[in-house]
Amino acid sequence: MRHLVAGLKRSTVVSRRSLLAGVASGAAATLIPGSGALFAANKERSRDSRSSRESTFVDLIRPPDRVVCLSDSGQVILLAASAAQWKGSDIIVSCEPSQGRNMDELPVCVTSPSSALTYVHLRWKCAMDPSVLVLGDHWERSYGDLAWRGIVPERVMPWYFVTYDQDRVHGYGVKTAAQALCFWPLDPEGVSLWLNISNGGSGVRLGERNLLAATIVTRMGLSGENAISAVHQLCRRMCTNPRLPGGPIYGSNDWDYAYGKNTQEQILRDVELVASLAPRGGHRPFSVIDDGWQNKTVFPDMARLAEEIRQRDVHPGIWVRPLIAPQGASSSLLLPSKRFGTRSERASELAYDPTIPEGLEIVRAKLKELVSWRYELVKHDYSTYDLLGQWGFEMGARPALPGWHFNDQSRTNAEIIRGFYAELRAVAGEQVLLLGCNTVGHLAAGLFESQRIGDDTSGLLWERTRRMGVNTLAFRLPQHRSFFWVDPDMVAIAKDIPWNLGKLWLDLVAHSGTSLFVSMQLAVMGPEQRAAVTSAFAAAASGQWRGRPADWFQETTPETWNFDQHPEERHPKAVTRFAWSGEEGALPFEV
Repeated sequence: MRHLVAGLKRSTVVSRRSLLAGVASGAAATLIPGSGALFAANKERSRDSRSSRESTFVDLIRPPDRVVCLSDSGQVILLAASAAQWKGSDIIVSCEPSQGRNMDELPVCVTSPSSALTYVHLRWKCAMDPSVLVLGDHWERSYGDLAWRGIVPERVMPWYFVTYDQDRVHGYGVKTAAQALCFWPLDPEGVSLWLNISNGGSGVRLGERNLLAATIVTRMGLSGENAISAVHQLCRRMCTNPRLPGGPIYGSNDWDYAYGKNTQEQILRDVELVASLAPRGGHRPFSVIDDGWQNKTVFPDMARLAEEIRQRDVHPGIWVRPLIAPQGASSSLLLPSKRFGTRSERASELAYDPTIPEGLEIVRAKLKELVSWRYELVKHDYSTYDLLGQWGFEMGARPALPGWHFNDQSRTNAEIIRGFYAELRAVAGEQVLLLGCNTVGHLAAGLFESQRIGDDTSGLLWERTRRMGVNTLAFRLPQHRSFFWVDPDMVAIAKDIPWNLGKLWLDLVAHSGTSLFVSMQLAVMGPEQRAAVTSAFAAAASGQWRGRPADWFQETTPETWNFDQHPEERHPKAVTRFAWSGEEGALPFEV
């Protein structure tokens, strides 16, 4: 994230060289032809202990056993069951199973004409197998902390969760484009679904509307199936209409070596380098201009720059923070600083309220300008933070801090976020690719072609790439092509990143089948680096490779990965091992 860069430079540049000295001699990638997946070995070992695991699946496509609402005043309202409805005061929550697209679904609808509600809590009583492993998701990007764990009752799992009983992977979630911010806790006595239907940090005022807050879907796992394929199938049930690009996404982005100190001449050097390393013919690369282009002294004509990029047979892309407002902007168009709570250092960051038509039009105008300049990919950033006042890792069970609301109090946060995304899509039209960064993937699915799935990798500190990049790619890979085209963030080839480690990340991303953006510092692009990027671009441009972690049950940054070159092949041809930590091991400090 942009706000981390200054701190990293101050606190880590000097010590980083000594802490990482000597790592170069220790990292290696080993190809083992014909090896089977580690998952397959685990599966075989578990067959004798238990032949049938259907009993670990929990049926949630039924009315819950208990429904509770929380009001804006903090009142807890227990609703009384009446068939497939729960009623109390003026509130009605209905949960009647329905037949969806080849699957059973449970829509959850809420009406509350006068009560301002913040949460609806649904509870299913069931005995959970205490030995299962559990994997959840994140609110927006992940932050290096996704992992299979045992049952943790207070663990907040946004959007979906899956369980593994040594044989089957069972999945539970809500369909994308929900109108509530949804999360799941799981405990030995049952399963809960919390629907945050707040407006900002206050209760939503629905009026006479009947809100379809969420639609629950589940998937019972099959004995012995590949675990990642099982989660991918759950993601496909949650999203029946992904919007995907016309081909692979790969190329360059200057952020991880320039950090905002870029120039037009520098960008054109990047473009010429990318063009020379990309395969001839087929899908052409992108060159994304990151933050810093707003300086008109060094970027005098952005439309002309886009055309110069295109003349070099490269697609032009650009980064933007759409909701940010300048100092001096009219306060009548802005979100309240109260959304930051007591975090006074953030109060000076101004953002437009997209529920105010005049504010939304200013935001739309920003994107219209980029489209008029004929940029073909727009990477838009910071909107979750700008809207709700928190990063995803800060949200927990409370995505927005209490005490504030949007100008339009009749819509939930989820509705406002999804509506904002729809506005961006409408302005971008059908030809511009939208890449969301710090956006909520579950609400972006079907609107954006691509999504940054993890927090920033780094051109300053390898440890950040290891934690953030490898972790998010491993655990959110099932969202690739099911929600959108996954972007695991950049590969930095820079003086502060040990090449023997950086080239492992380059190789993994290139053969994962996801987006590949390389941030190349020209001074360190020697013959070996150029050859490696040429090979990586060829792999990414082919669109044929598929990678999946083999040891994701055991590792938070898996070192063992399976690869196959043809999408229709179910059995991997080889296993590659990546020694991410090198000789000195991982850094035990905050990054």
